[in-house]
Amino acid sequence: MELLKINKTGKTVNGIVQITGSKSETNRLLILQQFYPNLIIKNISNSDDSVLMQKALTSTSNEINIGHAGTAMRFLTSYFAVKEGAEIVLTGSPRMKERPIKILVEALKSLGANIEYLEQEGFPPLKISGKKLTNSYVEIEGNVSSQYISSLLLIGATLKNGLKLKFKGEITSVPYIKMTLTLLAELGIELSWDDDSITIHPKPSISSKTIVVESDWSSASYYYSLCALSPNSEITLSAYKQSSLQGDSVLAEIYKNLGVETTFGENTITLKNKRTTYNFPTLNLKSAPDIAQTIAVTCFGLGIECYLTGLHTLKIKETDRLVALKTEIEKLGGEVEITNETLLLKASSKIKENISIATYHDHRMAMAFAPLALKVPIVIEEADVVSKSYPTFWSDFDKVTN
Repeated sequence: MELLKINKTGKTVNGIVQITGSKSETNRLLILQQFYPNLIIKNISNSDDSVLMQKALTSTSNEINIGHAGTAMRFLTSYFAVKEGAEIVLTGSPRMKERPIKILVEALKSLGANIEYLEQEGFPPLKISGKKLTNSYVEIEGNVSSQYISSLLLIGATLKNGLKLKFKGEITSVPYIKMTLTLLAELGIELSWDDDSITIHPKPSISSKTIVVESDWSSASYYYSLCALSPNSEITLSAYKQSSLQGDSVLAEIYKNLGVETTFGENTITLKNKRTTYNFPTLNLKSAPDIAQTIAVTCFGLGIECYLTGLHTLKIKETDRLVALKTEIEKLGGEVEITNETLLLKASSKIKENISIATYHDHRMAMAFAPLALKVPIVIEEADVVSKSYPTFWSDFDKVTN
């Protein structure tokens, strides 16, 4: 599917959608399952990232290509570093070779890992020789991607002396770190988080355990956007919990200010459009950067301003998401100002029709812009890119907008 032309102008959004399990939870649990085979996982994500993770973990090849899957690259780097006897080349797409991994590699080396860069220093591909790591103390900057931190935490209980991870400076993306720690605790792994350090105690085996993965809140964001842009809309999504591990669950609170009310049922959320006067959203999204694109596009569709901060990690995602947002919104007639960590969208009353939106190999660009089809006909380039996190997005999108 190269180009997808969408015209849903004037449609009322209504329906019921079951969304696949969170890829963030799934990928953490898939790594833990390698260490603890008596862990059973249900509602596994069907995203490309999780499929790639499963293939990598069962591969018998000495070279593993994880494409655009950043989470897989970070988590597998630590996993193979502690897998005794493994001799693995871990590589990815051209964009993946531009995404830094030095901070994680240096942290693993300080624990005793044997990792080499095969091309550019600080970037994949990596040659990893798995071995038993003897050290147990590591320091890391607190404001780095939470995936580096979670990658280290996931191997902590397998180390002979456990792991003590000390943060330098302010910690960002706290919800994703808490997600990792909560899953470790569910397996009976003893741990503590005191101010600037996390301690994971060693645990070579666990009691048999079944964990049901909650559905992905990032994927729910596109339905919040559809509801906000559609008067009289109502959508029910499953399977969700009010006490979620996912940082993106702040959507329920954020979208109140954009006219969407959330009602929690038993493993469901129901979204209803409750049109209101809008407050100028000023949001710090350092704990939930993946929903920034959706919020910016929603506000553009509503013709209101928004100011988003805490977005420094967006520059090293599948694309530089701040530049991509500015470029594509301005093609549609909007006005956007960005810095390395902020985005200011100016209010504008008109949206240009039949504009072709570039997605930059980024699933979230495709899905974030799709709801604008309720306002004007729009074209999404490389629409199949959604399979990275949400393979059934376009059929579910059609189901609620027909």
